[in-house]
Amino acid sequence: MIRSLHRYCIAFTVVLLSACSVTPRQDGGESQAGAATAATLASWNDTRAKRSIVDFVTLVTTPESKDFIPRADRIAVFDNDGTLWPEQPASVQLVFALQRVKTVAGRHPEWKRQEPFRSILKGNLRNVAASGDAGSMRLLATAHAGMTSEQFAALVHEWFDSSSDPRFNRPYADLAYQPMLELLAYLRANGFKTYLVTGGDVEFVREVAQRMYGIPPEQVIGSTVKYRYSQTNGAISLTRLAQVDTLVDGAAKPLAIDRVIGRRPVIAFGNADGDAPMLEWTSAGDGPRLAALVHHTDAEREYQYDRTSKSGKLDKGLDEAGAKGWLVVDMKDDWNTVFKPASATTSAAASAPAHWA
Repeated sequence: MIRSLHRYCIAFTVVLLSACSVTPRQDGGESQAGAATAATLASWNDTRAKRSIVDFVTLVTTPESKDFIPRADRIAVFDNDGTLWPEQPASVQLVFALQRVKTVAGRHPEWKRQEPFRSILKGNLRNVAASGDAGSMRLLATAHAGMTSEQFAALVHEWFDSSSDPRFNRPYADLAYQPMLELLAYLRANGFKTYLVTGGDVEFVREVAQRMYGIPPEQVIGSTVKYRYSQTNGAISLTRLAQVDTLVDGAAKPLAIDRVIGRRPVIAFGNADGDAPMLEWTSAGDGPRLAALVHHTDAEREYQYDRTSKSGKLDKGLDEAGAKGWLVVDMKDDWNTVFKPASATTSAAASAPAHWA
């Protein structure tokens, strides 16, 4: 009797703690579909977007549903720039790369005659900002060539700890969209495995994905630079080269997902035309699928851009969303909060803004 009572108390305590959890574990057990909605989607207004997400998750995670999806097949993929954090007026990776170019320019006098370095050093960044992931990857590869993987990771970590966005005066690492953080937590609470699929440097994004999004490094898929394997006096190192290896954007996104995960996602979120192939491939699978675009419509709280933007352009994707029934999340109407409230720690850390232009 005492042992039974003891087991009952332990079980009750586990259930109580699970119900109170704000950030569900990545590998948490099966939960009641939709149970975490109120707690984890608080920054979403009660609009069609939120209801569509909750209805879909409930549909595919309810065991009695004919559309039930086994836990192993619950794969959700998310773009990064413009989907989980801001990409205007330049991507965070590009800001980082531009600062590095200026820092090491003294070692490369040839850059004064070579583009895009010549323009960067003169402060002419218009074309650089519009070069997208391909441009920032080339800069990143060149400016960090010769560094080991550990040195690069340390540099990225240090930069995120000391740099902030000049408009919001907050650390870049604190600018994840709060509604998307809640969505990630909600999906994980309902048995989904969340992956980040980015056109940015995979090593750059891996350094912050865990602490920002709760996504571990092995679940980050992205563009890569070439590395050289070397062994000197018994010491083994991987050294970055000044060459881009793979660019994961556009049609390369579903190819990378298939290569790394080996399963077709059932949920895909993006925000630009470059994400369309990922959404197309996801929605073309058998059974229920959820493909969604984050539409930047809030100039006051973030930025407003779509069809004519030089970076993060969303033109054909909007048309395709209407034709194929993709969910379009309107930032202004569907989110009651964009970023989480700044804390005292955040305010102190934001004292040294990193200007990109």
